[in-house]
Amino acid sequence: MLAPIVEIFCEIDDFCKKNKQWMNGKILPNPKRLRCRECSMAASEIMTIILLFHLSHYRTFKDFYVGSILCGELRRYFPRAVSYNRFVELQHSVIIILVAYLLGKKGEESGMYYVDSTPLKVCNNRRIYRNKVFRWIAERGKHSMGWFFGFKLHLVINHKGELMSFCLTRGNVDDRKTLLFLLKKLKGIVAGDKGYICKKEAAILESNGLKLITKVRKNMKEKTLC
Repeated sequence: MLAPIVEIFCEIDDFCKKNKQWMNGKILPNPKRLRCRECSMAASEIMTIILLFHLSHYRTFKDFYVGSILCGELRRYFPRAVSYNRFVELQHSVIIILVAYLLGKKGEESGMYYVDSTPLKVCNNRRIYRNKVFRWIAERGKHSMGWFFGFKLHLVINHKGELMSFCLTRGNVDDRKTLLFLLKKLKGIVAGDKGYICKKEAAILESNGLKLITKVRKNMKEKTLC
């Protein structure tokens, strides 16, 4: 693992402490919760492990957690690590603060941006009718590689590769429907593929100071950039 683990953890831990101070007194307690015992792993440790997985070479989270966190080189960094099944149960508890942390890492408004989406498949197409976890949430969608069942991750980055905006939708949501939300308050030039060709949204963006550049389809005339 070549990632600066200590630096990543310290930054996330400082953010969690500030967020906890700000949230104290603003969240109502859950009346159905019988115990308020804290977990052996801190929220910052859980978030750090999730982030390290995406910086690793592992294809599945289970292999990463068991091979690196429980039985590997990262064990010394997380001595209070729980079992894999327990960690999966704990992940949902840090979703909100993890999203807040990502939104706080917004990149520089450089004036040059790129927008695109990627599919998040929840299962193989042959197992769509047997999937129970996301049965009422995920939807069928289509991308450049064919049909899939799951969700779409929409991203906007600047020319330096820094994250500017993101959102998660169902797999059947048109990419163009997320443009106005993703590019809100940005000015300059944004480039996308053919899936973002739209006159209405492009006109609204241009009136807000952002020019949308896309490729043209075969039945369309070439546009002159100015």
